[in-house]
This record gives sequence, C-alpha cells and structure tokens, in this order.
Amino acid sequence: MIHEFHNFNIFFRENPEYEVVAFTAAQLPNISGRSYPPELAGELYSDGIPILDEDKLPEIVKNHEVSEVILAYSDLLYEDVMTKASWVLSLGVDFRLMGTKNTMIKSSKPVVAVCAVRTGAGKSTVTRRVLEILKENGLNGVAVRHPMPYGDLKKQICQKYESLEDLDRHECTIEEREEYEPVIKAGYTLYAGVDYEKILREAEAEADVVVWDGGNNDFSFYKPDLLIVVVDPLRPGDELKSYPGEVNARMADVFVVNKVNVADRNAIEIVKNNLRSVNRDASIIEAESLISIDKPELIKGKRVLVVEDGPTVTHGNLPFAAGYVAAEQYRASEIVDPRPYAVGSLRLAFEKFTHMKNVLPSLGYGSEQIKELEKTINAVICDSVVLGTPSDLVNFMKINKPYAKVNYELNELTTPGLKEIMTQKIKA
Repeated sequence: MIHEFHNFNIFFRENPEYEVVAFTAAQLPNISGRSYPPELAGELYSDGIPILDEDKLPEIVKNHEVSEVILAYSDLLYEDVMTKASWVLSLGVDFRLMGTKNTMIKSSKPVVAVCAVRTGAGKSTVTRRVLEILKENGLNGVAVRHPMPYGDLKKQICQKYESLEDLDRHECTIEEREEYEPVIKAGYTLYAGVDYEKILREAEAEADVVVWDGGNNDFSFYKPDLLIVVVDPLRPGDELKSYPGEVNARMADVFVVNKVNVADRNAIEIVKNNLRSVNRDASIIEAESLISIDKPELIKGKRVLVVEDGPTVTHGNLPFAAGYVAAEQYRASEIVDPRPYAVGSLRLAFEKFTHMKNVLPSLGYGSEQIKELEKTINAVICDSVVLGTPSDLVNFMKINKPYAKVNYELNELTTPGLKEIMTQKIKA
C-alpha cells in the first residue's frame, strides 16, 4: 500500500462525493487483514477502512455495489496493467488511473524529485549526489522518502530520521533500512511515513530544498521544480513498457542513464533513443555505478553467498545487482546457489521470481521473515557472504560466516552534469 494511501489522503479523504469501501493488497506481505486507521482516514471514516486481499475484489465489488476501481501501485509491466484492467471491467465497473494533477502536492520550497523507470535503476546514489550538490551550494537539502508502510500505520503518520538509532525507534524493516541508512550515514535528515502533506510541511520548516527520494518507478507525490529520472540500460526497452515508469520518462527534465560501466553500449544507445522518442527536451547524463568492497580478501578465490537488495531482484526483475557484480569483479571462485537452503518465504520467492541468478534477496518485511533470512544465510555452505544490500544486516541478525559489505556511488561521465543543471535551476 504505497500510492493507494496517498491518493486517498489527497483526493478522497475529505471528499463527500465518494465513499472508499476498501483498499486491496497484492504487492506487499503482511498488509491485508488490517485497516487504514481512523486517525488517518479522517472524519468521514470514523471506523477506518479495511485492507483486503486483492483476490477478494469480485466479492468487494458485489457486496458494496462498487462503481469504480482505481489502480495505484507501481512497477507493473503493461501486460499486467491491462490484465488487471480487464479483470475489473469484467466485473462491470470502471477502471481508473489517477494522474499527477490530482495527486501531487505543491511545496512552498523548491523540490528536486529523483524517480526512475524501473525498480533498482540506482535512484539512491543519485539522491545522495543531489543532496551533496545542494550542500556544496550552501543549501540545506532534506530528503523525503517514498513510503513503505509495513508497520503500525498510526505510528508511521510522520517519521523523522536523523540517526541510525531512529531506525530502531521506528522499528524499521530491512526494506526501509536499505533506503534510509545510506542517506542518514551521509549526514542528511530524512522524512517518511503515510501522510505526505503533513510530512511535507514538517520538511519545509527546516529545508531550503526538499528532495523527493522516489521508490520503485512511482512518480513523485510532490510537484517537482526539477525531475531527475534514473534509467537502467541493463533492461533496455523497459523504460517504455512499465507503469508508471513511462510517466516519469515523459515528464523528466533530466535523465541519468546509470550503470553504463556494466551495460552493453548497444543497450545504452537503445535506451537513449527510446527516451528521446518520448521526451526530446530532457538532458541525458551517462553515469557509472562504481562498486567498492570493504574486505576484498573475503571474495577473491572464495566460494561466496551473495545477498542482494530485495525489491531490485524480485519485482524489479533484475537477475542480480551490486553484490553479484562485486563478487565477479573481485574474482570469487564460485557464487553459491542459495536455493537449496532457502526456507519459508525465501523459498516461495525463488518459486515466484524465477529470473534471479544465484543471489539471495534480502527480504525482511517483518520479524518472521528476518528470521527466515538469517536462517537461510547461515545454512548456506560457503566461505563468506557478500552483502550487496545497503542495509547493514549484522545490526539485527547473527551471520555465522565472514562477510564483506558492498558500497556503490554515482560517477557522472557526461556534461553538463547534475551540479551544473541544479545550480542553474534550483535556488532557495
């Protein structure tokens, strides 16, 4: 439940012309069966709003005489979007996608938004570079992260992160830590939560510039003064085949074609030509994703288990990510297949996402799944573990093998770069 809650808060919460009877859940685990609480739902919904399995949609439509179903989650290929649309239409009701006019909030401060065409394109390194440039220009950039409402929604209305201790205080999942930790470690303040108008007003009070740190391939919740869209040439063609990734591509002011150091030049040119076909006005920056490792001796000549950022290699559809690249670059003797050792939801993930190479997704949407991840890692027979996830897993689980941590940063190759473009367009 990501854009769904935001659309409700901005458009439906105080709108008496509509009655929202339910949210449905499909992309995230441990969400269905709960409710959107009255504290967030507002005066028109004193009992809150139920969150139900998407599979129950026909029953919901029938029992509540529903007239309209709205698709609001991200990172779907077009075939999947139309499959869901056809399902809804077959139930006799209207199918709707909501646009930016009805869902974006205008800020009193300049907004730089970092979005993408697919999950795992490398937004986080671009966000950190944006914050760094603002600091170099004497501006205080405050990051607002796209929501990941996995916990108690009443406690997540508006969250502020200034230290790693805040991650524990807010009981963050692995997925949240993967996104929040690098920004916090770099010395920047980050906000996240559920009510993004409230979050924006809090961020505006201390920011010279608000930096929207997007999730998946969703578009920004805030109206950007500068929209930077990150593109992944490891998946050429996807930039015009996914929802709402193409929305971002068509609105972009700047494209960052990332990972060109590990992509085929022909694929890079295909991506750039595709982008120009829908948006000829945006600047295009080519950039490397430079990988480093803290303990290279734990990789060279070793049999290693690679643990990757979960969303990137699951619904992001990439077969591997930074950990796998690091294992190859630093000459591991073998990248061990974790499938025979996977337990619980990790085993189910391998059955669902068959495109993955020999990598283990760092799924951890709750305490039980974190335990399953720990058990799987510790069961794998290998010499060492390569942690490709940005989250420092050893802070909340015990790994029974030596481990090396991967870091990756953006390196721009073409001019004008982000600094020149931002300096020209963004002034507090």
